[in-house]
Amino acid sequence: ADEVGFSQAQPFNHFSLGVYQEYEGDRNAEGERHGFGKAQLPNGDTYEGEYERGLRSGRGTYRFKNGALYTGDYLQNKKHGKGVFFYPDGSKYAGDWVHDQRQGYGEYLYANGDTYTGEWANNKRHGQGTYVYKDTGSKYVGAWVNGIQEGPAELIHLNHRFKGRFLNGKPLGHGKFIFDIGCEQHGEYIEPVQVKEIEKEEEEEDEPPLPAEPKWKASEITKLTPHDEEPAPSE
Repeated sequence: ADEVGFSQAQPFNHFSLGVYQEYEGDRNAEGERHGFGKAQLPNGDTYEGEYERGLRSGRGTYRFKNGALYTGDYLQNKKHGKGVFFYPDGSKYAGDWVHDQRQGYGEYLYANGDTYTGEWANNKRHGQGTYVYKDTGSKYVGAWVNGIQEGPAELIHLNHRFKGRFLNGKPLGHGKFIFDIGCEQHGEYIEPVQVKEIEKEEEEEDEPPLPAEPKWKASEITKLTPHDEEPAPSE
């Protein structure tokens, strides 16, 4: 929420001055908020931290009326730099910000206990990152595009892992399952061919069908390739 002067938001009488303090802190020669100060916004949010020429700039803590809280760097009223955001649902993001967006590198702890650690762009998981599923202990290590698992990656489970490529959050194409017992199964995930119904008139179009799950087609089982084997213990 942008900071707005209380007097601009609604009229108030002299009796309210003793109860409500819009801003308390440093100002420059022009009377702008400049330096360190505390402010309460008309919507109930509060800010305590550094200002520069009337705008939140530098280190500060912003408390939202709904229970959310951000503490970190600001630049011209926007979250910019390093900061931690605590969301009302109990989730938390700690990392880089650019113009109010999660961007750069950071860690997100989700309300269900899952975690993502890696690269961000425009508030979404984007680049290289690791997502850990709390319930199963499995983790996805690899590429992301606009918040979706896409590109080369490994999906690591308790006693085996899949190494291949993902598209739209699902494995697709050639890959292999690597088992801790010392072998690997090669194959590919194939997208099932969808049978098209006879086309209807445009005005009678139905809901689009749900995307079909890719099916695994195994080709061969081999010993671990050298780069996947653990080094033998020296005697």
